This record gives sequence, structure tokens and C-alpha cells, in this order.
Amino acid sequence: MSQAKINVGVLGATGMVGQSFVQLLDAHPWFELTFAAASDRSAGRLYADATAWRLDGSMPERVAKMTVQECRPAKEAPTLLFSAMDASVATEIEQAFAEAGHVVVSNSRNHRMEPDVPLLVPEINPGHLAVAASQARRGWKGRIVTNPNCSTVALTMGLAPLKRFGIEKVVATTMQAISGAGFPGVASMDIVGNVIPFIGGEEAKIESETQKILGEVVDGRFVPLPAAVSAHCNRVPVVDGHTVTVSVGLTAEPRFEELVEAYETFSGEPQRLKLPTAPAQPVLYLKEENRPQPRRDALRGGGMTVTVGRLRECRVLDWKFVCLGHNTIRGAAGAAILNAELMHAKGMLQVAS
Repeated sequence: MSQAKINVGVLGATGMVGQSFVQLLDAHPWFELTFAAASDRSAGRLYADATAWRLDGSMPERVAKMTVQECRPAKEAPTLLFSAMDASVATEIEQAFAEAGHVVVSNSRNHRMEPDVPLLVPEINPGHLAVAASQARRGWKGRIVTNPNCSTVALTMGLAPLKRFGIEKVVATTMQAISGAGFPGVASMDIVGNVIPFIGGEEAKIESETQKILGEVVDGRFVPLPAAVSAHCNRVPVVDGHTVTVSVGLTAEPRFEELVEAYETFSGEPQRLKLPTAPAQPVLYLKEENRPQPRRDALRGGGMTVTVGRLRECRVLDWKFVCLGHNTIRGAAGAAILNAELMHAKGMLQVAS
């Protein structure tokens, strides 16, 4: 890779996910944050003045002195943009940047299920990136690539090593951290000492996104995984880390040892290419009977490793297990940065002039 860094920007830079982008891009070996954009009420102000910093550690000093820009195409906006836009405004803003010739790597849900937009987990479906070229038919000079819902990332990374055995049915129950609701998130009187068994729209997203990610590309089209997926979603009083309990039905009849080996040997393009944000071990199988746990395991691999444990036979389907992913890193900003690294490694950040 060239030593010259690539200028990048963040749309929605002042929010919780936007702050995660700012933090993770600080001192990134390939990318240099030069453009921070947010809502009209923040535009024109210094980032330090427009942002109530909510993350651990200090706001990066260089970014603190940057002037927040408007979320609209402008000559100072770099080609590569990470979007942390709220879903209520993301569609029009992201499309405007793509039309103007920008590569938008989005954490927003708005374009995930569109037939020409890759929904990418680089270790699982890097071949899906090829479909992004068909976005030129929209008249866009650039393109949009998305990463999944934060729980979907953990679930699909837990399922991907088992795909060789033929996935037929999946039942997944999530226990999602409060940071997934942003700031201020869930009221303390609602979540402390409580479990909320509903997160609006979440179950449908997990079901459809899992099928798209684990599916194939045939003749330039996404063909979803032909498996039934059922999800239950719960908000729990955990700060960071989404836990998912999973039961899965398989067409093959693998032995326990074969399944563990599938987890322990699982790897992908990011590891082969040694991408900066890629964990050495994307899926880590833990043998302790009481793991994974959010407090102890969510930050493994810098928050990019998904941990799996408690693999055992299921009396209803075939096997069941627990998986855990860090929702604001592997499930949000870190996932999008890894997507952009893969695109850069494959020469896919160039756009039409």
C-alpha cells in the first residue's frame, strides 16, 4: 500500500457512532480524517464546540479544532465518506454524495436491502462488492456500500463457519446493550434492573440481513440464503456488547469436534490481506462453560473479534451456541472502516470523474 494517506470524511460526525468513527480513524495507518459533517445546527462550529464527547478517552485534539461542515456535497469533501447519519435523513444525503461521485460506506440502515447495494461483512461475503458497480445505472458517479445491523454482525459471524454444513433454520435471541440505542438512549428508569423485550424494527432487520449476507451473488444479483431465520430482540442493562443465543438446523450431521474446528480455522480476505482493522482471529471459540460475557470479551481483537461459546446439541434444531460482538465497533464504525479497507485493497475506491 502507498504510504500517502487517503483523505476521508464522516457524515453525522457529532453523534455516538460518528464519534466512534472519529476515535477509530485517529492515527489510522491508511486514512486521514479531513472532513467532519453534521446537522445544520452544528455546521460552522468547531467540532469541540458542536460535540458532547461521550466515549472513553479524550476527543482527538486535531479533530477538535476542525470546523464542522454541512452534510451536502462540496469541493472540500473527500471521495471516501463514512456515514453515521440518522436513518431519518440518511437516504437523501447518502444518495446525493454517491451521485456527486463519492464512495459512501454507510452504517445507516436505509440502503442495506437494496438490490444493487452490498451488505458487507468482509470475512463472509467479499464477493458481494462486485454488485456495487451496477449502481452506475442510477446515474451515480460514486457508490454506496453498507454494513449490517449491530446484532446481525455477531449472528452472521457465528453462523458463517457453519455454512459448509448447510444452514436450514436459525432461531436467534438477542440481548442488546444500551449503547446500541445511542445517546441518551433508554431512560434509566426503564432499563436499570430490567429487560425490555422489544426494539422497534430490529427483528425484521436481523432476519432479512442475515439471509442477504450469507447468500450468494448469481449473475450479478443477490440470492438470499434459503434458510428460515427467526429473531427475538431484547434490550438489557449492559453498556457495550450484544449477546446472541442461537439454535441452528443443519442439512449435514457434523460432529462437535468438526464444528469447533470450523470456528477455530475460520478466516477471510481481511486476514489474508492483513487489513489494519482486521482482527487476527475474526471468530474466537471459548471453551469455558460461562463464556462469552460482554464485560470480559466484547473488546477482544480491539472490539473486532466475535466470540462464540457454549456449543452444544439442541433438542429442537441441531446445535445451539452463544455469540457476542461489540456493537459500536464490530457492529458499527469498525465494521465500516474494515469495509473501506477491503475496498481500498481491491482498488475499488476509484470513481468516475
